[in-house]
Parts: sequence; C-alpha cells; structure tokens
Amino acid sequence: MISKENILAIAKKTILSESEAITKLIDFLDENFFEAVQRIYETKGRLIVTGIGKSAIIAQKMVATFNSTGTPSMFLHAAEAIHGDLGMIQNDDIIICISKSGNSPEIKVLVPLLKRFGNTLIAITGNTTSFLAKGSDFVLNTTVDTEACPINLAPTNSTTAQLVMGDALAVCLMEMRDFKPEDFAVYHPGGALGKKLLLRVKDMIEHSLKPTVTPDTSVKKVIFEISEKRLGVTAVIENDKIVGIITDGDIRRMLNDVDTIADLTAKDIMSKNPKVVSSETMAVDALNILEDFSITQLIVADNGEYKGVLHLHDILKEGIV
Repeated sequence: MISKENILAIAKKTILSESEAITKLIDFLDENFFEAVQRIYETKGRLIVTGIGKSAIIAQKMVATFNSTGTPSMFLHAAEAIHGDLGMIQNDDIIICISKSGNSPEIKVLVPLLKRFGNTLIAITGNTTSFLAKGSDFVLNTTVDTEACPINLAPTNSTTAQLVMGDALAVCLMEMRDFKPEDFAVYHPGGALGKKLLLRVKDMIEHSLKPTVTPDTSVKKVIFEISEKRLGVTAVIENDKIVGIITDGDIRRMLNDVDTIADLTAKDIMSKNPKVVSSETMAVDALNILEDFSITQLIVADNGEYKGVLHLHDILKEGIV
C-alpha cells in the first residue's frame, strides 16, 4: 500500500509537471498563432477539428468550446475521415489537426487528403518537424519535455498542452468578436447557466395569480385572498396604484398584537412602499433583491401597472441557484 503522504506527493508532482508544461507554451506563441486566429476569424466556413486517440478527445472538447463561444465547429475523427467523413468538409472550412507526434499512420494518410481539398490546415503538434507540421499552413507548437506519467507514456502533459492551446484560440476569437454574456446565453439556453443569463421575471409570472385587495378590504377577506391565491402575499391596490403589500408574516404579527380583527382593514396592517420589479427584470437580479432584503416575494409592475407576484419558490423551481 502507498501511504497517504506518497499519494498526495504524487498528485502534487503531477499537477506541478502539467502546470510547468503549460507555462512553456507562452514561448511557443508566434506569427503562426496570430495568423491561425486571423484565418479562423475571417473564414466564412466552419472550423473542423480532427485527431486520433487521446487527441481526438481533446478535439471534441475544443469543438464544444468553439461552438459555445461563437465559432461554428465540427469534430472529424481522423480514422473515420478516410471512410467517408471527409464529405463533411466544405470549401471555406478551416481544419485543425491535433497530434502529439504528427507522424501516426492515420495522420500520414489524412494530411494529403486534406490538402487536396485546398483548405487551410492548422497543426497542433508536439513535433514541429513531423509529417503533419510540414504539411500544414500553420503550426501551433505544443511540445512538452516529458509526460507527467511515471513511465512517460500516457498522454498527460501533452494533452493538457493541446487543450490549453485550443482554449487560447477560443478566447482570442471571443475577444475579436466582442463576445458578451448575452451572446453566450444564446448558445446555452438550457440548464442553470442559460436560465441565469436569459430568464426574466415575466417568464415566471405569465400564468400566476394576482392577489389583490383594496385599503378598505376587511382583514378577514385579506386572509381569504392570501390563502386562496397561495402566494403568501397580496398587493393592496387603490385607484389602480400599488399602495402597499400584506404578507402572511404581517397576518401572524397582527394576530399576536390584537384580540379582535373585526374592525381592522388592509390599510391598518399593510406595509407601504413594497419592493417592486418590472417584468423585464432578469430573474437572477430579482433573486439578489430578495436576498438583500431577506424577503420571499416581490411585486411585479410595469409603469405602475400591477402584473403579479414573484415568489422565491418560483426562482428556486427554475434551478438557477
């Protein structure tokens, strides 16, 4: 058995080795990188990313990153390419081929076929004198001195270097496109991330009830209104204006303070100047207001027109927190 101390030491050594390999990439950035970014940015086609083995897995991750940040991309498996998948490549497409050695049999078969189509070919390789490098228009150097693997065989530092080089390309392209959070949201409409960036208050109150009383409504009827609408709150409306809010907490406090509610009306127990948001408010911003003021409901109104009630539970149900 390896001791806990040895396991932690091996893990630290691995992380340090990979971090050092990444740091060295800075010295490899040159005119090739600049030209590659420019070509990708200016192309009217897509970015095709290909590789074999572990590099193919890195290629798939790159494609996912490029697609989500505004660079239309497709993955092409190097082994499948020569069995029909080359048909996905179109005239304006730019191709990135990833290979540590740049000399694997599949790459040697693939490169001449790619060049036959006349597309720009960008190599990401750890061997700048390889078959792939010599056949490419631009070479992005991801050379590593050694792998973190103790027998220097399993791709570790080399695949991390490939991944980081791909991220560097993607981030440069994002900056060139002035890619903003709202752009990112377009490509991530689902899940918590998309909802944080896209979901608005109006999306959550579209079919909600609108508990309403007037200042002169009896407290008994106020209680009925809150109970019936099941939002734990009611707006107090006078002359089409929101003049107050009554929550179930207000009701409980009132019952603790008085012996009878017979003569009480809404205006006697309502809170004036309630927190109000518009229906266009982002859900995440509404959540921040709820948290800042330690409340669970917000009145929703557009230009003073009462639209409904947003409850904390509405936001929690959407899973954005």
